[in-house]
Amino acid sequence: MLQTKVKPDLRDIAQEAYTFTLPLVAMESFRRRRMSLGPMNEMFHARKLLHFKSRHITAPNNDTLYSNAWLDLRQGPAVIDLPETGDRYISVAVMDMWTDNIAILGTRTTGGSGGRYTIVGPDAGTEGIEGPVIRSTTPICWVLARILVAGPEDLAEARAVQDGLVLQMPPPPNTPVGDPAQGTRIAPWSEYFAQAAELLRLHRPRATDMGVMQRIAPLGLDDSDGFDPDRFDEDEIAQIAAGVADARRTLEGGMIMAADGDGWLDPKSGLGFYNQDYEFRARVAIGGLGALTLEEATYFPAKSFGGTALDGRQMMRWHIPADQPIPVNAFWSLSMYEPTEDGELFFIENPLSRYAIGDRTPGLVRNHDGSLDIWIGHDSPGAEDEANWLPAPAGPYTLLLRAYFAKPELLEGRYDIPEPQPVIQGRRPKHD
Repeated sequence: MLQTKVKPDLRDIAQEAYTFTLPLVAMESFRRRRMSLGPMNEMFHARKLLHFKSRHITAPNNDTLYSNAWLDLRQGPAVIDLPETGDRYISVAVMDMWTDNIAILGTRTTGGSGGRYTIVGPDAGTEGIEGPVIRSTTPICWVLARILVAGPEDLAEARAVQDGLVLQMPPPPNTPVGDPAQGTRIAPWSEYFAQAAELLRLHRPRATDMGVMQRIAPLGLDDSDGFDPDRFDEDEIAQIAAGVADARRTLEGGMIMAADGDGWLDPKSGLGFYNQDYEFRARVAIGGLGALTLEEATYFPAKSFGGTALDGRQMMRWHIPADQPIPVNAFWSLSMYEPTEDGELFFIENPLSRYAIGDRTPGLVRNHDGSLDIWIGHDSPGAEDEANWLPAPAGPYTLLLRAYFAKPELLEGRYDIPEPQPVIQGRRPKHD
């Protein structure tokens, strides 16, 4: 008896395929935008702290100077010299095209004495290389360095540290920049999957991803002749388009939606190295591309408190008691972002040109009892409190608390982060 062949559910397959490949497409899209600032295989130093016009990467920080390089390891190994930094915080993350942190060099892992490190491609030999070797799992990878700046007066010294971060490797004659307007994650399904298929051929999934590759095989992303959208009939096209739309709705909001709930959202385990948590990896690629691992930096996003969505038209007071400081071994900062329609997070223009506030903010005023009040809102809290004011847009916003080298009580949830409270009317409370 002949059995009727069951057609695959292309809607579910397309949804999973989109989610699985989105980090590749997001990284490639960012690589293309970054190429407007400088070529591959060269270290680019951002000499100023990022601000409201900085739109190359979502959810940037305003605490550190960034240096970064896109490496084409098909041209040969990359040698990175780290300068001596002493007690100054530095991290140099090496990320593959799947957004995993292959290695994080710097204060926490390699100390403040500097050193030389060699990065090689997935198939390269290491014979003759002296010193520590880092193997990238993809032939193209991204190096992102963060160097702490403790206020405007510290900027010159932080730049001197940047100058000591040196990359040596051959130029990349064969790495195309690509059109920044093409291949983005919001492209029509046929363009999106064509780009995803091209990236999959170059940046092969790990052995532990073979299960998902088998499930999405009916789309033909892994075909040797390339992705062919014309192979599908009208009904199949409708299914694929619906599956992509499903994925985009599911991922809407990006990183901030990676955990549900009110108040400070606990960080999800696996941040920065995602294994088979493909949805989480995709969410972070949208709303926090380049996120570090929890051991390096712990992120606590918030979009509402007390069941009320954050809105800059409501002044909020964030009180941190003197005897319950945020437990970190390095530093903490609170960043203000305005979310875009597709879930990316960016700084906003404001009269103080202040995009984050933290324990290193110059001029921060503590109460007489040692506690700290941070005022969060669109309108100024008044001249006497502006030193502790984090300006917000006149509408919805997202907060992101970054804790660098969080202590165990914060990582393990034994410390309850104080929640900002709305200021109702009249004189705001003070702690003496």
